[in-house]
Amino acid sequence: MTIDPRNELFGAFSSRIDDLEAPFIHAPDGTVITYEGMLHRSAQYANALQSLGVTPGDRVASQVDKSIDALFVYLGCLRVGGVFLPLNTGYTEREVSYFIGDAEPKVVVCIPEREAMMADIAKSCQVSHVETLADGVGSLVEKANAASVEFDDVPRAEDDLAGILYTSGTTGRSKGAMVTHRNLLSNAQALAEVWRFADSDVLLHALPIFHTHGLFVATNTILLTGGSMIFLPKFDIDSVLAALPRATTMMGVPTFYTRLLASEKFTRESVAHMRLFISGSAPLSATTHREFEERTGYAILERYGMTETNMITSNPYDGARRAGTVGFPLPGINVRIADPETGALKPTGEVGVIELSGPNVFKGYWRMPEKTASEFREDGFFVTGDLGLIDEQGYVKIVGREKDLIISGGFNVYPAEVEGAIDQIVGVAECAVIGVPHPDFGEGVTAVVVRSAAGDDPSADDIQGQLTLNLAKYKVPKEVFFVDDLPRNKMGKVQKNELRDRYGETFKKT
Repeated sequence: MTIDPRNELFGAFSSRIDDLEAPFIHAPDGTVITYEGMLHRSAQYANALQSLGVTPGDRVASQVDKSIDALFVYLGCLRVGGVFLPLNTGYTEREVSYFIGDAEPKVVVCIPEREAMMADIAKSCQVSHVETLADGVGSLVEKANAASVEFDDVPRAEDDLAGILYTSGTTGRSKGAMVTHRNLLSNAQALAEVWRFADSDVLLHALPIFHTHGLFVATNTILLTGGSMIFLPKFDIDSVLAALPRATTMMGVPTFYTRLLASEKFTRESVAHMRLFISGSAPLSATTHREFEERTGYAILERYGMTETNMITSNPYDGARRAGTVGFPLPGINVRIADPETGALKPTGEVGVIELSGPNVFKGYWRMPEKTASEFREDGFFVTGDLGLIDEQGYVKIVGREKDLIISGGFNVYPAEVEGAIDQIVGVAECAVIGVPHPDFGEGVTAVVVRSAAGDDPSADDIQGQLTLNLAKYKVPKEVFFVDDLPRNKMGKVQKNELRDRYGETFKKT
C-alpha cells in the first residue's frame, strides 16, 4: 500500500500510524476497526469514487445518517483528492436542491429513501452519479466492497480544498465555506497540543458528522494522534452511560451535558476514570458548568469556533476553565476585538466584533468573491460577526452575534450578559434573550425561560426583580415568557429567529 505524504491531510494521518493493529473505531455492535482496517476501507471508498469519475477538486456531497461507512466516504474522498460536502440530514428537498445546484458535485451520496428525490435534483443540476449508502445491489457500499484495499493517494497541497461546509443562512442565502487541507490539519495539530490528546485516548463520539464539530474537530484530532473512538450513531443517554466506562474523553454540545445531569445514573464514580469533557457549538450556561463540576469534580472545557475557521479559542487544559468564557486563542491564531464599523481596535474589556487571522481561516465562500472580500479586513483578518471582549486575564468572552444585538431606547444590550444573569437565578434551567419590535424603545428586551425540574418556580416578577439588583434598568427584560423547551437545531444552538417570530408582536399597540 502506497501512502503519498503529498496528500497533505490524509498523509499526515497515515504517517502517524505506529501500530496498524491499534484500534481506530469501537462500533456499537462490539466490532473493532483497526488502523489497518481504516486504511483498507478508506482505500476501497477512494477506489469506488475514482471509478465514478471523481478527480482532484471534484465535489462529493453526502446526506446520510451517521455510520462508520459514512465516515469512510469522507476519508476516501480525501484520498482521491475530492472536496467533501457534508449535508445536514434535516435539510429539506428545497434546501438540498440549492446546495447541489450551487456546489455542482460529481457524486451525491444519500440514503435509499431519498434516492428518487436526489435523482430528480441530479437531473436539473447535472450531477453525474447518485449513490446510496446501504447494503444492496448498485449501492456505493457494494462498489466499495468489490474494490481493492490498495490505493495510491492523490497528491493534494496545503492550499487545495478538502471540504465545503454550508452556513445556516440565517442572515441570507447559505454560503459555502471553503476549507483547505492546511485549515484542517493546522487546527487538528493545535487541538491535539492544547487538549493533550495521545494514542491512549478513547473519545466518546456521539456527535453528528455533517458538522465541523463531529467530522473535523473530533475525527481529525483522533486520526492525527492515533487514538480511538467509541462511535455512537447519536446521543442516546443509555448508550452514552454504557460507553462512558471505556472512554477517556468526550466532546459534546451543551444539551449532552444537561441530559447527563438529568440522569441519576450519572455519578462521580461513573466518570472517575475520565480525563476531559469538552463542550462547544452552542453556549454552555453557567448553571450547567457549575452543576457538572459539583456532580463529577470535572470542569467542562468550553471552546469557541465556527464553520469558517474550525476552532479559534479554548479554555485551558491546566488552569481555570471559567464559565461564561471561551478561553484563549489556540496556538498560531491571532484574535482581536474591533469596532464593527470602523475596524478600530477596542481596548481591553470593551465589546466589539471578534476578528482573527491564522492558518485555520477558510479560503473564502464558494463562488462568492464579493461576499468573501466583504468579510475580511485589508490586513487579512476575518470578521466573524460575533461580538465579544478580551478581559484583563486574556480570556475571550462571547456576548452574542452582531445580528442578535438589541438596541433598546438607544442603548446596546448584549443578550449573553442578560442570559448569564438570568441563569444565576434559582429555579432557572436555561434561557434565551431576544429583542422584538417595541413602539417606544425600538426593541424591547424579552426573555424566554425554561424552569428547572427541581427547586423554586420563579415568576416573571421574581426574575425581573432580581435582575434589577445587578443590571441597568434598560437591560432588564420588559417581558418574561416561560416554555418547556427552547427551539434548537441539531447542534444544540438555540434558534432565536424562531423565538423572534413567536414573540414578535409582544409589544404591538392595540
